[in-house]
Formats: sequence, C-alpha cells, structure tokens
Amino acid sequence: MIEREITVTTPDGDMPTFVFHPEHGGPHPVVLYLMDAPSVRPALRDMASRLATAGYYVMLPYLYYRGGPYREFGLSDEDMHARGDLMGTITPTNIVPDAEALLAAAAGDPAARDGRVGAVGFCMSGGLAVALARSLPDRVAAAASIHGAWLVRDTTDSPHLGLDAVTAELHFAWCDPDPTAPADQREEVLDALLAAGTTFTIDVETGAQHGFAPAGPRYDRAASERHWERVHSLLRRTLS
Repeated sequence: MIEREITVTTPDGDMPTFVFHPEHGGPHPVVLYLMDAPSVRPALRDMASRLATAGYYVMLPYLYYRGGPYREFGLSDEDMHARGDLMGTITPTNIVPDAEALLAAAAGDPAARDGRVGAVGFCMSGGLAVALARSLPDRVAAAASIHGAWLVRDTTDSPHLGLDAVTAELHFAWCDPDPTAPADQREEVLDALLAAGTTFTIDVETGAQHGFAPAGPRYDRAASERHWERVHSLLRRTLS
C-alpha cells in the first residue's frame, strides 16, 4: 500500500491531501474521501487505507486549509471552538473547485485512473459529497453520505436542491435520532430524491449515534460495517 501526503493547489490556497492506493494493478478508480468535523486524523487515514486496499486511489484532503495549516484536533474546549469556526469555511459551493483541483492532481499520477469517480463524505461532508454529484455529473458516478449533517440548509446551494442534475448513484447512512440531520429533513431529502428520479439507497440507523463509522467514542461496529458493505457495493457497481 502506498501512502503519501501531497499539496493540492486550489483557487483558495494549498490543501494538504493524503493519498492511498495499492502498489500494483493500477491505474485505480479515484475516490474523494471527505473528512468529518474532527478533521483528518489516524482513524480517518486508517479508513482511507482500508478502502484503497480494495483497489481504489483514495484522496483524503484537509478541508480546513482555508483557516490555516494542517493540524489535528483534540477534545479540548479550545479545539472544539476552533473546529466550529473552521467548519464554516467549507460550503457546498466551494467544495467544487476543491474537488476539481484534486481531480487535476490525480490526472497527473499514473496510479490514478481517468474517468468517473466516487465521493464519500462523513458528518459535515455528507452533503458535500452529494453537492459534488450535483455539480460534477460528468465525473461523479457514486456519492455516499455517512451520518451526514446539514443536508438541508437555508441556502441556495443546499445539498438537497437541484438533484435532477445528478447522474450518480447515491447512498445515505442516516442516524435516527440525529440533531444535525433530523427525521423531518430526511423526509425532505427523500421527497427531493424521488422527485428527481435519482438512484439511491438509504439506511436508517436507530441503534447508532452520529459519528458511528470511524474509530472513536461513538464507533458502532454493526453500523460501521454496514456502511463499509454499502460503500464497497456502491463503488463496485459504478466504478468497476
């Protein structure tokens, strides 16, 4: 397994990005792996590596780059406050040039396959993965929102809007209850998906908390393994 850090230049600055892919058998389909609110850390890098072992070129960008250099965040009040401010620097609009810069960087690597790609987002990035499927329909063939937050926003770029532009297959792993994605918003997203004719699946996790996928205090093995099964199946159908 190849693991390395690169710097991807976007219109807003330099974005540290962790890249994972097998040593042999390439080129490999590209998957954009979008971090949750706690940011890039060993648990998320381990997940990106696990996905890459299945034959993918996985790119894990540090999305807080607009607010300063790469750092890992702890659970102190200071870190929680800093993280909250940084979350506001990422939107369903500015994630698009970030993704375009990532794909341009991948295009220069012989280990990365050209063509359609996948996007997987956790927590705050669940809606961002959907936004990429909407904004880049010719590139994104699959997008997964795993315990996604704020999929319905009071903005014109809310992830649940404009889904008729999506050509990708979508998957949602939705916790219930989840204060960042309540049940009434799930119904709103479901209505939008059905109205747009989007191909999708939704798993509603009633026994796991928001944040169940990565290792950590909210990890839930059953729900996490279910998300792995869904993501592998989705990418196999759409990128193989």
